[in-house]
Amino acid sequence: MATTLVDKHNLKQHQRRTEKDGSGMSKAEGWRRRGPLLPALIFTIVITQLPFLVTIWYSMRNWNLLRPDGNQFNGLQNYVDIFRDSTFRSSAVNSIVITLGCVFFAMVLGIIFALLLDRKFRGQGVVRTMLITPFLIMPVAGATLWSISMLNPSFGLVNWVISLVGIPPVDWTSQHPIVSILMALVWQWTPFTMLLVLAGLQSQPKDVLEAAQIDGAGWTKTFFWVTLPQLRRYIELGVLLGTIYVVNTFDQIYLMTAGGPGTASANLPFYIYQRAFLGFDIGQAAAMGVVVVIATIIIATLALRLIFRSFDAKD
Repeated sequence: MATTLVDKHNLKQHQRRTEKDGSGMSKAEGWRRRGPLLPALIFTIVITQLPFLVTIWYSMRNWNLLRPDGNQFNGLQNYVDIFRDSTFRSSAVNSIVITLGCVFFAMVLGIIFALLLDRKFRGQGVVRTMLITPFLIMPVAGATLWSISMLNPSFGLVNWVISLVGIPPVDWTSQHPIVSILMALVWQWTPFTMLLVLAGLQSQPKDVLEAAQIDGAGWTKTFFWVTLPQLRRYIELGVLLGTIYVVNTFDQIYLMTAGGPGTASANLPFYIYQRAFLGFDIGQAAAMGVVVVIATIIIATLALRLIFRSFDAKD
């Protein structure tokens, strides 16, 4: 009996040592796999997090380059001042309008073009290349193209087209600045959403579509009840990525409207530029930058959670 108890005790001790050795090996294996990623992680921290910490430090100081002697710590006063600033609030509203408008119209047009390209026809490669081209053009070149060639009140192509139906010329960038910026942004971002949706269309199982046809479902019912649910992941990803990029729009506003008339078309990135490089108010510009970054992180985190939930539900 005593021998049996000793044997059981030794067996338990051996199992514990084995588990410890095994966990040690797993940790070593984990560090061996993560090791090559550490330089990239350190580099990312240095170029992103350290500047952000410095920006937070600037945002808590009353620092205007025109008054270098007034560089003093003022706590959260800059944050209080920017939320009291009516121009900051209107710029935030413009950012929301431009972002949501661009993402919505670009996604709708992207779905339409993807449906048209998801079939065989003569010249398909040429048409696809032409539709993708706007996304490959630099934002500065695209904004210049729309400002001069498309929306110019004297010789712009848009005014020439509307004059054919008797509509008088319109000074788009002055009378409708937000609409002008949306035109350029939707033109640039529609190819991106089209490619995402087209990838989703070409990856959906063909047997499901055939089953819908056998059941007598028409094109409309097949699209809304079969195809569109299959595209949910791709649409959500396009909306997320488009929102993150479009909310930081600067080139189109700077080159097409310069934030005007006045500040009617200024969004948050452009207004931060004005405060920092035209108003020389480093403290308030830094505070605005911190607010924009935090808001973007919150929105992106919520959107990613929704996307991951849809992936888990699908799986």
